[in-house]
Amino acid sequence: MTKPLPGPGLVITPAGLTGRTGRYEKRLADLGGLFADEAAFAARLATEADRVIYHVDEFRPSTAAGDLITGISTLSPGRVGAEFHMTRGHIHAQHDRTEIYHCLSGHGLMLMETLDGQTVVTELRPGTVAYVPPVHIHRSVNVGDTDLVTLFCYPADAGQDYDIIARAGGMRHRAVADGDGWRLTENEDYVPR
Repeated sequence: MTKPLPGPGLVITPAGLTGRTGRYEKRLADLGGLFADEAAFAARLATEADRVIYHVDEFRPSTAAGDLITGISTLSPGRVGAEFHMTRGHIHAQHDRTEIYHCLSGHGLMLMETLDGQTVVTELRPGTVAYVPPVHIHRSVNVGDTDLVTLFCYPADAGQDYDIIARAGGMRHRAVADGDGWRLTENEDYVPR
């Protein structure tokens, strides 16, 4: 049985999340191997290694089946070479678990991929909800010029597998700048699973 949390629990306002149980940050130095342009990454790393690229505030009441983890992810704007800032991405360790992302502000993508390399993209703008189906690898990409802020929710027993992307040399497609917009390009390092 799960014990009730003291106080009001989770409160989400335009200013952020109150009552969080955890927070983590990913700095530029934590994102080695994600970007195709290694020289551009090294140049940025020389001056911005400690820059926080994204942070996550979460409310994790328990890890029990049937409970939900909810939080807010904030991904800064910017590029490494032609590629936009992105999260590391993952698949749920329990592959049949789903997730939703509700865009609160900014402009981005929810880049999703099946295990056999089929890519699905949901463009994120304020008010958009991206549904991540079971057995889909997924990551957020900020294609705008302000923070991409999303509210997420997924089953507490889902877990994450971050290495699935690294083992395949990345996701099959990369989101790159294309004039004033974005486009997907094939990832030359991708190895089918």
